[in-house]
Amino acid sequence: MKTQTIQNLLNQTTQYLTDKGVDSPRLSAELLLSFVLQMQRIELYTHFDKTVTKEQVDKLQELVHRAGENEPIAYLTGRTEFYSLELEISPACLIPRPETELLVERAIEFLHTRKGTQFVCDLCTGCGCIAIAIAKNFANCEIIATDISAAALEVAAKNVDKNNLRDRIKLLCGDLFDAIIPQLDVEQFDLIVCNPPYISAAEFEKLGKNVKDYEPRLALYAGVDGLDIYRKIAQQIDDFLKTGGVLMLEIGYAQGQTVKELLENTGIFDGIKIEKDFHDNDRIVIARKKANRK
Repeated sequence: MKTQTIQNLLNQTTQYLTDKGVDSPRLSAELLLSFVLQMQRIELYTHFDKTVTKEQVDKLQELVHRAGENEPIAYLTGRTEFYSLELEISPACLIPRPETELLVERAIEFLHTRKGTQFVCDLCTGCGCIAIAIAKNFANCEIIATDISAAALEVAAKNVDKNNLRDRIKLLCGDLFDAIIPQLDVEQFDLIVCNPPYISAAEFEKLGKNVKDYEPRLALYAGVDGLDIYRKIAQQIDDFLKTGGVLMLEIGYAQGQTVKELLENTGIFDGIKIEKDFHDNDRIVIARKKANRK
């Protein structure tokens, strides 16, 4: 068998993934090869001429073939990056998107305007990426993170432990607020954040194979119009959000005005605003609870 070097394998893998139509083929090749070799991506380029063993080549070939079938790279390597944090991931969890980092940024900015310990709730936490990113970047907060999927929470627990945040993040299994016992867990929250499922029936059918066939439907699909979770949150939010507290929701690109109206109809918010992401799509809704509310 011809001796393979890192440079050869990077080029061959990139070309194969390009031919298969995989997104970001060079980056995907780097991630797979660095995973197999247990090296940092930058080390691939400082060890271009390093010889790779047959066992490593065989393992890489298997993963590359699966990637060519549209299996997400994050699931193949069992890890992903979010807000400069390396997190464990599995097919039980939605893969965090860069767009969701905007929600984290606004959450941290809001918390820095407050005094004292801040109580935060992260609904639909998945792998725990939002809760962990907030906790790592704002020390004076305690977070309750809920998810309906016990399998997702197992992954979140590993990420919480990995980041030494077990004393500040509590994970609870249940549908949205159902997992929280008022007065026992926390009476009300200063900040509630959520990146919920928001894909409609029509949108779900049009999803790419790498999403539709591999990422959990439970974390994607939210009813015929994609608004089921927002409706539930709107119905329950008054009991769980402090006066002057803020609700931050990630939304689909076409859902801004509808979600804003849902929140307006509760009568408990003022100053509801929609913010766009770096693609100029509606991405988050931010709503502050009126000062005259309990």
